[in-house]
Amino acid sequence: MAFPIPSHLPRRAPPQDVSSSILNKIDAATNESLNAALASSWIQELNDTIYATKKRIHERIHEDLPQFEQQLESAKSVQTRLQSLTSEVDGLSDKLSRPETGLIPTLINSLTEHATLTQENTDANVLHDCLSHLLRCRTKLESLDGLVNAGKLPDAVTACKEMEVLLTNVPPPLVHSDVLVDLKNKFRSAKARTEDQLSEAYTRIISVSPDSFIVRPSVQVRQAETILELPDVLSSLSEQSLANHLNILRRDLMTNYVDRILQEDISITISSNEISCVHSSRKNKIDSLSNVFSFLSTHLFPSLPQFQRVQFPRSLCKPLSLSVLNNLLISSLPSSFRKLPPFLGLVRHAVEFEDKFIIGILGGDRHDNSIHNWADGVAGHYERQRRLQILDAARTLIVSPRNKHEVLTMEVELQTESRQATVVPVQADDNPPAGDEVAWGFDNEKEDARAEAEVEGLESNGNGWEFDDEIDVESDGGKPENGDKEDDPGDAWGWNDEDQSSEDVPEETAWDDPWGDIPADDPAPPVPSLTTHEAADTSAKTVNKGKTSVNGKSPKTAAPTVPHKPPEKRPPKLTLTETYLVSGQVTELLKIVENVLNEGVELAASNIFPPSKSPIGNLLLQTAPSVVDLYKALYPVVFGGELKTTSDAPVRFSNDCLYLSQELERIDAGAVKDRMQESQHRLEILGNSWLDDTIEHHRQSVDEIIRDGAVGFTFTGDQDRYDECEAALNKVLQDIKRLAQRWKGILTKSKYYTAIGSVTEAVLSRVLEDILALDDIPEVESRRLAELCRILHALEGLFVENSEQPSFVVAYAPSWLKYSYLSELLEASMADITYLFEEGALVDFEVDELVRLVRALFADTSLRTITINKLLQGHPSRSDS
Repeated sequence: MAFPIPSHLPRRAPPQDVSSSILNKIDAATNESLNAALASSWIQELNDTIYATKKRIHERIHEDLPQFEQQLESAKSVQTRLQSLTSEVDGLSDKLSRPETGLIPTLINSLTEHATLTQENTDANVLHDCLSHLLRCRTKLESLDGLVNAGKLPDAVTACKEMEVLLTNVPPPLVHSDVLVDLKNKFRSAKARTEDQLSEAYTRIISVSPDSFIVRPSVQVRQAETILELPDVLSSLSEQSLANHLNILRRDLMTNYVDRILQEDISITISSNEISCVHSSRKNKIDSLSNVFSFLSTHLFPSLPQFQRVQFPRSLCKPLSLSVLNNLLISSLPSSFRKLPPFLGLVRHAVEFEDKFIIGILGGDRHDNSIHNWADGVAGHYERQRRLQILDAARTLIVSPRNKHEVLTMEVELQTESRQATVVPVQADDNPPAGDEVAWGFDNEKEDARAEAEVEGLESNGNGWEFDDEIDVESDGGKPENGDKEDDPGDAWGWNDEDQSSEDVPEETAWDDPWGDIPADDPAPPVPSLTTHEAADTSAKTVNKGKTSVNGKSPKTAAPTVPHKPPEKRPPKLTLTETYLVSGQVTELLKIVENVLNEGVELAASNIFPPSKSPIGNLLLQTAPSVVDLYKALYPVVFGGELKTTSDAPVRFSNDCLYLSQELERIDAGAVKDRMQESQHRLEILGNSWLDDTIEHHRQSVDEIIRDGAVGFTFTGDQDRYDECEAALNKVLQDIKRLAQRWKGILTKSKYYTAIGSVTEAVLSRVLEDILALDDIPEVESRRLAELCRILHALEGLFVENSEQPSFVVAYAPSWLKYSYLSELLEASMADITYLFEEGALVDFEVDELVRLVRALFADTSLRTITINKLLQGHPSRSDS
């Protein structure tokens, strides 16, 4: 079924020719429409179309009939000529290609006969040439065999060269022939025999062993009567074979005679054609080398072939120069100044050897005289080797374990101005209480002048926390006040406490002092001057003399005395002798530095070396600060683990650095003074930095213990929280005491107290900060906080050298008085706080700290408001108090 064409598509154009039209009609006819009439109509239409076409052709011809007839005649003429040409070509082909008489078969037969004759002639010529060449090869090969058998090896070598030419330039037909292969095999065998006999003759004419070196003038060929001269043997060897033999000879010569002579004690004996080696104590090694190369220049070098007569001796120059440098000169560099003169004589002898033999006889390059160049810089070579030796010795000393060195106790004299604390004398009442004493070492007002002259104000036997009289004070309303309970005055400093946290830590006293060898009458360690701020604390303790303890009671009778600020007094400069520990390692290192400087100066002044562009001895002098730099760089790396894990190792290292820095200051470094001062300064910075970093590490450690263990001292009313806070404070107390035991005796007194005071100050500051930050402190918590604060009062014993004198903890832990007052204020009444504030005893506290503490301790009452308003007016001035 035909596919229906959509109506919207364009239709095919109607056909132009009749056949297409008829075909379309036939295609369009169906079974119903197809009949005879329709078929007849199609036939008739075709006939009509044929007729019409013929008619048009006839009409077209008659339109131009002359031209048509002309073209018709031309076509007939061409056809006639084509027939004639075809017959002639057929006749010619028969004449050329007829099998018997044709031209081409006859020519082919003639050419074939000629080619056959030519090939026969060529084969005869080739065969003649091959047979002639083979005859020559055979004759030459027989001659070669005869020469080899007769031992005429030089002639055999010449024959081999001729035979190689014959076997190389063979006629082409013989290239792959069996006979040529056989000839080549026989030739290779003869040539190998020749080379073997030459090599065997060489080994007998030139013999090298560790004991002897023989160069014979001639040798007899084995299994023959022919005698060969040395030049003939050497010239007969092939270039490759001779090069191999000479390479082996150079190796054996350098190993057995050059290096061995320079490295061992060898004596050379020379006969007519032999060198013998025997062990001897002879030390003139350059002469032995000279004898060896004189022998070679006489017996061997002239016999070499022309192409090796220059090349082989010159190939000995470089290894000979290097051997003289490495095995003789460099290895013989002296390690001390006194050995330099004989060594310089050896250097001059080596330079002469180079000029005469290496450059003269061996033909070395005059611009490559390495021994002479090395000799020109012998001073620098000596100094560089000494530098390496010194630095290696220093490195070995530095990395050696500490326990291999003795620990030394050093004394240091400190010129220091011991600043006396500002002493505030007490103005006595008209009727002073019986037994009244002035705190901090003053008995009464009449002794003020003597006290100022003798600068004994800090060493007092008085107790600034004792009060003789009692005055009732009304308790504040609202929130219960702290401190209503009557306490022992000694509790303020923890003297009456038996704290179980410190039972297992030995008490620091003057009788277990590592500095006990110092006379007892020596002055105490230098104490930093007390500022006016600290003096106010001292005066506050003074004015409380004769009063009751700050536990809720006030004086009943006279008003408190008013302190006055005296002029600041300073004692004269005192020479303090302190001791500290130093590793014997640094003392030995210091000796190395001093010896290096002395050696450098001696070397510069000796004029033993020829003038040089660089100053003689300067490099050696530069080694002295390099030893110090090596210690600074190497020790912290090698012993980094010990410095990080122990508490005394970094302190000892700091001592060592500072001791070395101080000792370097007294050394006259001469030309390297600036470099030495720089190293000394950096060493001092390194020592101080290690000490400061160690102190800071322990400050952070105790701070973290308080921070993580006490957690701000909150909720201490809960027993578990109280136990946690108590454990943290006890741990801090034990850690500081253990640290003090380790550092005591290692550091000087002044540094020891400064270091322990800094760690103590970190603990006190953390406790003060946490407790003063509390917003609300109930009565139970206030008592417990006071008990917790008293745990650290045991640290005061670390700052006591004489049990009959008070501690000097305030000088090294500035927050001590503030911390001590805090433990009292936590249990004090509001009246006590007001009184202490008015007397200037609380100047260590900021006003906002006191206000926050009062708000946290007491309930919101009018009395608290009045007290806070008074506090907000600021601390009373010194003139008012």
